[in-house]
Amino acid sequence: MTKTSPADPVDLTVVVPFLNEEASLAELHERLERVLNATERSHEIIWVDDGSTDEGLARLKALGGPEELRRYISFTRNFGKAAALSAGLAAARGRTIITMDADLQDDPDEIPRFLEQIDARYDVVSGWKQNRDDPIDKTIPSRFFNAMTSRMFGLDLHDINCGFKAYSRRAADALNLYGELHRFTPALLHAQGFKVTELPVRHQARKHGHSKYGSKRMIKGFLDMVTVKMMTSYGARPLHFFAMIGLPLLLVGTLAVAYLCILWLFGLGPIGDRPLLLIGVLLIVTGTQFLGTGLVAELVQSSGMSERKKYVINTSDIGRGEPD
Repeated sequence: MTKTSPADPVDLTVVVPFLNEEASLAELHERLERVLNATERSHEIIWVDDGSTDEGLARLKALGGPEELRRYISFTRNFGKAAALSAGLAAARGRTIITMDADLQDDPDEIPRFLEQIDARYDVVSGWKQNRDDPIDKTIPSRFFNAMTSRMFGLDLHDINCGFKAYSRRAADALNLYGELHRFTPALLHAQGFKVTELPVRHQARKHGHSKYGSKRMIKGFLDMVTVKMMTSYGARPLHFFAMIGLPLLLVGTLAVAYLCILWLFGLGPIGDRPLLLIGVLLIVTGTQFLGTGLVAELVQSSGMSERKKYVINTSDIGRGEPD
């Protein structure tokens, strides 16, 4: 294979974030190299050490093989998978980028199938662990979570959280990952008009270590789901979201106060001691606050929003080559 310099683009980049996976890295590297060499495409592997406390990074650097095909990113502490993926995607030179976990549950032999889908002009190919080799206390919550996200974002995906994914260059460049948003990359990119598909993949039992995720993952996942829904549906028009809550409150409160005012005008008794008056005023104030918050959000959004940030150009349809 022709050697590449650090500045040269390559056909394929594989980004592998890892955290205390020392026991699995050597085997994963060997299997990756075998599969990537068989593709006959120029490639690189970017290993992202997310603050490991074991000797995984040192073991990787001590492995044999062409050093120019391996690149390393090492965090000073654990910043989370989204940060690791973001760093890997930013450093990637590949025209196609594949992300996968380092625990050997993702099978490198599936990579050629991902490449076939990217070559078929899909921008995002999300793996689907159709037959998961995980305990039931992990698979049942995952299925429920995936069903909710699929329905909420209008995506026909069975496993949106699978870390085994492939991205076109332009799709990877459009991602802005932080927090736990790496779970929702298909939804984020689908909202921008990128073509998303799903690919059933083999899922292997974990050989070493244990899962880094606990029961808190579902709670965080739900909160992140709300965040992504806000970003994808109301990111450019926050007033619409706040108005959905504020206008009904304002309307009900106004009707309640108007009803009491009519009673007072017709001399049907005092209204100052009626609970409905307090409720009506509270609803009016709360509804007004929601609308005011939406207006402020619109002003803040407009200061950083331009029409050029709201769309992605399909350069393949209007000219040759990739965007600068």
